[in-house]
Amino acid sequence: MIDAPPRAPALAPPVVERPAAYQVSYGVVEGRAARGAKRVIVRVDGSIARKLRLTGREFRLELDLPPREVSVRVETVDAAGRRGGRTVRNVFGLPRAARPHVRLLRADPALQRDVRRLARGFRGSAAAYVENLGTGAGAAWNARATFPAASTLKLAIAVTVLSRIDGPPRPGSYVDGLLRRMLDASDNESANRLLVSLGGSTSSGGHLVDGVMRSIGLQQTVMYGGYILGTSLDPSREIASRGVPLNVVDQPPWGVGKATTAADLALLFRSIWLAGGGLGPLASGRSGVSPAEARYLLYVLAHVRDRGKLGRFVERRPGTIVLHKAGWIDPARHDAGLVVWQGGIFVAAVMTYDAAGTDNRSDVLAGRVSQAALRRFRG
Repeated sequence: MIDAPPRAPALAPPVVERPAAYQVSYGVVEGRAARGAKRVIVRVDGSIARKLRLTGREFRLELDLPPREVSVRVETVDAAGRRGGRTVRNVFGLPRAARPHVRLLRADPALQRDVRRLARGFRGSAAAYVENLGTGAGAAWNARATFPAASTLKLAIAVTVLSRIDGPPRPGSYVDGLLRRMLDASDNESANRLLVSLGGSTSSGGHLVDGVMRSIGLQQTVMYGGYILGTSLDPSREIASRGVPLNVVDQPPWGVGKATTAADLALLFRSIWLAGGGLGPLASGRSGVSPAEARYLLYVLAHVRDRGKLGRFVERRPGTIVLHKAGWIDPARHDAGLVVWQGGIFVAAVMTYDAAGTDNRSDVLAGRVSQAALRRFRG
């Protein structure tokens, strides 16, 4: 009996730096292949998406990911046909057109008319801010009026927590669980625990959140302590509005407490988005948010199950994704977030207040503003 020749060892798997698990990805695949590798093959959910011939060990390529959760497998092949591979699961695909970059805000007169008409038609007080992050075209109405912030500031807590840890929290860890429950289920107890972890008490943690928000230009946002249990830009660029009316038209007389504005909420989302590309005020300084942390936060926001607000109408269009955080109390309802479609990305914030109580009308208004913006930006 003749023994079969020993099989050649498999090629060592490549090191994949991007994409990363439990983060959004704009289609960049980069890393380092094992010595001797000649080709790279990238598969998305099992299907070949791109191939690349290697001239060295480093590789970087771009591809179009579907707008959903996917698995990305990177395989390398040497001259003898040996293969090595590594699979990255739980990647949320976003279009290349939505990649972070800096644009100056400028007025879009047609969209301004739509936003003004919609906001003025609300019974009570309303505010709105919309900006195409790819072009800088935007519109606003009553965007600097302060409203009760409700749960919208849970996103500010998340940003502050990420600014004080080293890298994204490990999936399934204590911090990861608290962040997900706070943003997805809008859980008040999780928010309070994170505030206490920041400063030793909810009030001290709130002061730290206020400081981080001030550092990125949110001048009218106040955390004002924790949440009641049992209820569930670069500042210098932000000022240069170039015709977008960032002003106060109707200030609701609601008292004191957690406060913010439509302009501040939009700036917060814009800053998180920019940080995912290493840009903007959150990405600077030793207490900043790393690109990986920002992409993790966007991944969590992409899985928020609270529907029927900004995404009320636009999510009916295939391939349109809304990454958002809403907030509501009896007299106030708000929603703010990023709307992504194949051709780009915009930020929107819609706030409403009615002393007699808010209802489904607030959600419809948020949906109409988002719908008007998507129609305008799609051309």
